[in-house]
Amino acid sequence: MTGDTATGIHDLSFATTEFFLPHTALAWYTGTDIGKYHVGIGQQSMSVPAADEDIVTMGAAAAAPLVARHGTDRIRTVVFATESSIDQAKSAGVYVHSLLGLPSATRVVELKQACYGATAALQFAIGLVQRDPAQQVLVIASDVSKYDLDSPGEATQGAAAVAMLVGADPALVRIEGPSGLFTADVMDFWRPNYRDTALVDGQESITAYLQAVEGTWKDYVEQGGRSLNEFSAFCYHQPFTKMAYKAHRHLLNFCGYVTDEAQIARAIGLTTAYNRVVGNSYTASVYLALAALLDQADDLTGRSIGFLSYGSGSVAEFFAGTVVPGYREHLRTEAHRAAIDRRRPVDHAGYRALHERTFPADGGEHPTPAQTTGPFRMAGLRDHKRVYERR
Repeated sequence: MTGDTATGIHDLSFATTEFFLPHTALAWYTGTDIGKYHVGIGQQSMSVPAADEDIVTMGAAAAAPLVARHGTDRIRTVVFATESSIDQAKSAGVYVHSLLGLPSATRVVELKQACYGATAALQFAIGLVQRDPAQQVLVIASDVSKYDLDSPGEATQGAAAVAMLVGADPALVRIEGPSGLFTADVMDFWRPNYRDTALVDGQESITAYLQAVEGTWKDYVEQGGRSLNEFSAFCYHQPFTKMAYKAHRHLLNFCGYVTDEAQIARAIGLTTAYNRVVGNSYTASVYLALAALLDQADDLTGRSIGFLSYGSGSVAEFFAGTVVPGYREHLRTEAHRAAIDRRRPVDHAGYRALHERTFPADGGEHPTPAQTTGPFRMAGLRDHKRVYERR
């Protein structure tokens, strides 16, 4: 098998949580000027998981429409990318495999490298499909970003899952080579095993991100990639939406371009619509940006999109994709908007209660209250085992 088979994203779907917290409520509680959130970081609200929601329920909800449309016969691999892992040994994807009724003749693995993990999953999937174009790979990125209450990172929290079906002759986006790669050992963001919330050095993280922008682009050019002016739009990892603007401005300056704010808005603006109201979804973020772009742009047929995937710690990749003819017939725009619109607002006290909710570690039976109206729920813990249900 040659490596020139057109391969990429054949279908894409996302899911988020039952609840959301408006940033107006957070600003009221903290006494913060709302402009710091709406303008300063570009966020309006954050998705908040119900007591019976987690990365598995969101991942299964995101992937279910793909299985319903395309069936399971060609899915030979499931790659689950997350930095919110629920088990140190068992892949969260195995639970999703069961909930979706996928064939037993399937490999299932979990990948982790901060917010970069889903891009590694996508690239692994492309390699598998190019080796055997008859198969498809289900890539799921699912995360709950969680920081300490009353910490600087609290306002950037969020939760979502994006599922992508990767295959030959894709209906949405053809992923192209080469890639620009960059890795540096940086302690800008991390979460030790003994913590439920992440630790972050905000300024160091921004600096590391921008360093990665330079590093990936330099390598991309050296590998023979496209010129900057060939791209119609750019999907960046968005820990908060203003970071995408900051990153693209930095790239333009690094390449010697005059910074034009209107040009930056044209290249970035449509990609921030979902992240602005969902919050940081870690591994899913850059592909939530892609969903927003495809759902809103007039017509991207034949246009090139640049992807900058960054994961703290840090690993990053820049690569290109081309939108294929007829892509608009396969979009899930109404379903995506419904996933956001179905969320119910939660007050600040309710949000804090959900944030602080933890399971006892005694191995007993601990059911969860039925809160979600989504298709899957986590019913509770029993004998240290997570129990999931279809609704």
